[in-house]
Amino acid sequence: MFGFIPKEEKFFKLFKEMTENIIVGAKLLKEMLDNFENPVESQRRIKDIEHKGDSLTHDIIQTLNKTFITPLDREDIYALASKLDDILDLIDASAQRIIMYNVEAIPPEAKSLGFIILQSCHSVHKAVAMLGNKATEQIFEACVEINSLENEADRVSREAISRLFDEEKDPIQLIKWKEIFETLEKATDRCEDVSNILESVVVKNG
Repeated sequence: MFGFIPKEEKFFKLFKEMTENIIVGAKLLKEMLDNFENPVESQRRIKDIEHKGDSLTHDIIQTLNKTFITPLDREDIYALASKLDDILDLIDASAQRIIMYNVEAIPPEAKSLGFIILQSCHSVHKAVAMLGNKATEQIFEACVEINSLENEADRVSREAISRLFDEEKDPIQLIKWKEIFETLEKATDRCEDVSNILESVVVKNG
C-alpha cells in the first residue's frame, strides 16, 4: 500500500492514521463513561482499537528501520510513535480498570476527564496532521491547546480525589476510584508529551 508513496509522506501518513485511531479510542471511552450501558462491550471495542494502534506503531518502526533518509530525526520519529501509542494504552487501561473494579456508576468528574481526553486527542491529531506542511504557527497553537487541556484534567483529577477523601467512607471504593482518576489523567499527560516532542521537532526543523 505504501510502496508508491515517497518516503517522507509515508511517515506522515502513518502518524495521521495513528492519531485518527486514537480519536476513535477516545470517543469509545467517552461513550463508555457517559452512557455506561454495556461497559464490557465498550472495553472490548477499545481493546480492538488499542491492538490496531500497536500494529500502526509496529509499521512506523518497521518503516523507520527500512528508511535511509528520514523526514525528521530518527529518534523523534521513534519518540513520537511511542508516545502516541502510550495515549491509547492509557485509554485502554482506564476502560480495563472500570471493568476490573466492577464499577457500578460513573461520577461526573470521570465523565469530564473523558471529555477532556477526547478534546486533547483532537488537538494532537490537528498538530500531527500539519507536521509535513511546515505549518509552524498552527502546530504551536495546537500544542498550547493540549497543554491547557492537560492543566484542566489535572485540576479535575485533583478535585475528584480530594472529594473522595472527604466523602467516601468505603476505603476499597476510595482506592479504586483514586486509581481510575489518576489513569484517566495520565492519558492527557501523554498527550502533553506528544506536544513537547512536536514543539521540539518544529524548532529543530524550522
